[in-house]
Amino acid sequence: MRELDPHSSPDLPSCAVVGAGRLGTVLAEALAARGPLRRGESIPGDVDVVLLCVPDGQIAAAARAVPPGPLVGHCSGATGLDALGAREGFSLHPLMSVPHGSPPGVLTGAGAAIDATSRRALAIAERLARALRLNPVRVAPEDRVAYHAAAAMAANFLVALEAAAERLAATAGVTREQLAPLVLATARQWAETGPRNALTGPIVRGDADVVARHREVVAERTPELLPLWDALADATRSLAGMTVPA
Repeated sequence: MRELDPHSSPDLPSCAVVGAGRLGTVLAEALAARGPLRRGESIPGDVDVVLLCVPDGQIAAAARAVPPGPLVGHCSGATGLDALGAREGFSLHPLMSVPHGSPPGVLTGAGAAIDATSRRALAIAERLARALRLNPVRVAPEDRVAYHAAAAMAANFLVALEAAAERLAATAGVTREQLAPLVLATARQWAETGPRNALTGPIVRGDADVVARHREVVAERTPELLPLWDALADATRSLAGMTVPA
């Protein structure tokens, strides 16, 4: 992936956003765009860009419904530009989760994967990303699925892991609110110093007795979590540069 030049024109094209979900609502407000329009609504004929914030499986049909003239962009992370057919266009995928009711500022500082079918479309994709205060990087077509899988791991797998920790902690009377500062601090350390420097705990110290006791209590109190615990313990040993026991 190639980092893009940070300098771009402040002039923004006029936009319409199709898709009234969480991302479409945020983008429409942040870009002062027409919409968000629901699928099937008429698209204004005087806009320069139509941004499609629709499910991946509906991108091709939504692109075909856009009248000739404007550039067409989609906001999917995993879908390539071929979904736009023969249209000149681009993709712009903010690397950020957008909960219901999020303000436009939720995107500030996040990464964004962009790609385009032409230099003009790429320049517009970058310009829109900068206007949204995103940090864009061009992701090649052959890298899109890997990029999106990494994003899903970083966001959703983290939530699934913390839900598991919350379940075990609840057996000791410890709440999510009490675990949260540890989780947030660790995520910040990972972001600032990298994964190895953020590791702490008995696996990293080589304290096999404590690790064994941890495994026993997981097996006793939340046995459904034991396969997850074993897999993550092995991954932690590997990250720490230790040998996984046979």
